[in-house]
Amino acid sequence: MTPRFDYLQAFVKVAETGSFSEAARRLGLSKSMISRQVSALEADLGVRLLHRTTRSLSPTEAGRAYLERCQRILADLEEANLQVSHLQAVPRGKLRVSAPLSFGIGHLAAALPGFLERYPEIELDMNMTDRHVDLVEEGWDVAVRIGRLADSSLIARRLAPVRRLAAASPSYLAKRGIPLVPQDLTRHDCLTHGVMVAAEWRFTDADGQGYEVAVGGRFHADNGDVLRVMALAGLGITMLPSFFMGDDIRAGRLVPVLEGFVPLDATLNAVYPHSRHLSPKVRAFVDYLAEVFGPEPYWDRDITPAVEA
Repeated sequence: MTPRFDYLQAFVKVAETGSFSEAARRLGLSKSMISRQVSALEADLGVRLLHRTTRSLSPTEAGRAYLERCQRILADLEEANLQVSHLQAVPRGKLRVSAPLSFGIGHLAAALPGFLERYPEIELDMNMTDRHVDLVEEGWDVAVRIGRLADSSLIARRLAPVRRLAAASPSYLAKRGIPLVPQDLTRHDCLTHGVMVAAEWRFTDADGQGYEVAVGGRFHADNGDVLRVMALAGLGITMLPSFFMGDDIRAGRLVPVLEGFVPLDATLNAVYPHSRHLSPKVRAFVDYLAEVFGPEPYWDRDITPAVEA
């Protein structure tokens, strides 16, 4: 007997997630129903597809081979459905997005109303956290991430450059002086990201020469917004992406230093699981963010040059 489509779907979700409960949640069914469907599939095929213990669940050798074929079958079916359905032309459905907390609140949130207005058939589920989420395991469609991306099976789309700046308040610089070269930072109070007492800040000059400077100070935090507040209070020099400090620099509340030694830049990226067919809702979201932030993001406009000694 040919296995039913819902049996195949249940088996694939269980094998991918390693959990009957998680597979049931993603498919909107009960755990007992998923278990019965997988057992029925095994009975139809006359082979055990899953190793089951009290602590783990994994495909058997036959199950791994069958899983690969089933994934291709389901992907082909999804692509065929998309090509002939309304979904191909109009992005719609629930879109699950993860983003860094500070950037999400400070910049991404302001872009979301325009996205939802443009695509009224999309329901947006946002997760703002600095935790590195596993898109595949946790079922997220796309994530916004900052920095250099580790090699993975995810596809990355560059959305905007992320310029980093070293900056301090005018009162701090008046009291402690303006650093002229990166090594001068060893004599300054530096507000560092993380919990380490000492950190290394990296710079490069116009000739491409790199510099790594061990810096330290009296305050460390794992959040850029907090470091910005401490810099505004005159407690030291901090180095952050410009999207944290653009408004403060334009208003003169913070002054960039060492601009002749621009810190190595990172990028703002959208990442999503690899698929032969990118869903319209993910494509729409990624294209929209690239349009809003772009190669010259608004937070970098009219940032004043560094104060000269």
